[in-house]
Amino acid sequence: MASRVWGCLLCVCVLIASVVSIRAAEGESDSGEYVVTLDHSNFSDTVSKHNFIVVEFYAPWCGHCKNLAPEYEKAASILSSHDPPIILAKVNANDEANKELASEFEIRGFPTLKILRNGGKNVQDYKGPREADGIVAYLKKQVGPASTEIKSAEDAGIIDEQTIFIVGVFPEFSGEEFENFTILAEKMRSDYDFGHTLDAKLLPRGESAVNGPTIRLLKPFDELVVDFQDFQLDALEKFVDEASMPIVTIFNADQTNQPFLVRFFNSPYAKAMLFLNFSSELFDAFKSKYHDVAVLYKGKDISFLLGDLEASQGAFEYYGLKEDQAPLIVIQNMDNQKYLKANVQPDHIAPWLKEYMDGNIKPFKKSEPIPQVNSEPVKVVVADSLHDIVFESGKNVLLEFYAPWCGHCKKLAPILDEVAISFENDADVIIAKMDATANDFPNEIFDVQGFPTLYFKSASGNLLQYEGDRTKEEIIAFIQKNCDKTVQQDSVKDEL
Repeated sequence: MASRVWGCLLCVCVLIASVVSIRAAEGESDSGEYVVTLDHSNFSDTVSKHNFIVVEFYAPWCGHCKNLAPEYEKAASILSSHDPPIILAKVNANDEANKELASEFEIRGFPTLKILRNGGKNVQDYKGPREADGIVAYLKKQVGPASTEIKSAEDAGIIDEQTIFIVGVFPEFSGEEFENFTILAEKMRSDYDFGHTLDAKLLPRGESAVNGPTIRLLKPFDELVVDFQDFQLDALEKFVDEASMPIVTIFNADQTNQPFLVRFFNSPYAKAMLFLNFSSELFDAFKSKYHDVAVLYKGKDISFLLGDLEASQGAFEYYGLKEDQAPLIVIQNMDNQKYLKANVQPDHIAPWLKEYMDGNIKPFKKSEPIPQVNSEPVKVVVADSLHDIVFESGKNVLLEFYAPWCGHCKKLAPILDEVAISFENDADVIIAKMDATANDFPNEIFDVQGFPTLYFKSASGNLLQYEGDRTKEEIIAFIQKNCDKTVQQDSVKDEL
């Protein structure tokens, strides 16, 4: 906040009064809470009054939401004294009355934070830290101009050599090129830092003179600086997306790699991942061969990652891989089909990637064995039995997608057992589970963004995602409400 405000007690009192007025107008209680509670009844009206507001979509049962809550509240308290105040709000997306709101904002997991600008006309994902000080620093930067003018060498000090920074170099701050740069900065500001200047000599890297308006992307890897001069918006976005991705993203214990890992896994492109032990005597050979292949296919809608076995355990668990398969390459294409080459050698990399790019490798279908005995209350479904049990059984099926390492899944397990026992005398209802890390499933049918995810397939074929409370009573009520009364009497496979 400007020092002149703090220099006057009267101004401080006026500021406090205005904050209280804002909170009162938005239904905030006097309980000392700074996070504004919104729902379907007041959401649009509240958001429309603000040029900048942050909204958390949460579920009461979500452990991550509970961990975020005190940090979010602390940040809201600090930001209430910002000039102007920055409002933080929350919506219980698990409440049935707010489901339409959650759907509108494409909420697929909890907690999800959105930055809403210009009365809600512009929506961006929050991609900052989840602790109070980090939230405050990130949002203070977000609420300012999308791009900072660099007028001196001192101004250029805002360029962090460990992160990506994008600078527009212009002969003047006007014209179509500058306008498109401004639009780009506003659209991508939650991902990158932007600046603009009239003098390329002020920048720490790159040519000191440029011929015409230029976008300069500074980065801490590969060629360190890239210039670009096509100012069509689509071309600008594609350039930034591609140039900001390392030729090979490194997955190890180095925390400075985290932003690039996030971009890698969030990118829309096919993902090639080579996992091996970085302490292996063959590591340099693997790294060199893999880098050569990545350069060869740069710009061809495929990204490359090199992961250390020790640091990549989470990825191994997620993809259901085993350490004795390493060194191995996994490719997940844009249709979420997987291709696998286990126990690969450095000289195998280029030929195998060429076979993949030429379309000569069949997708890998991962499935656990079909259980010989499947007598527990919650039935086990694997990739090879999914069709028979879920789609062809003529039954009403509640199917849980889980991960063995997931704490929320472990909490849900005994509840699903109770649900299954309550339906054990109803031959038309099956409660089932699938280890989503060990079995492939059709992603175009089941949108599994996190664990656990529950789907219900009625006997007549209607498919619904369950998004209610994870209690025995709520799940049973959901099944009873959506269960078909008349079903085919086809029996399930003998393994049930």
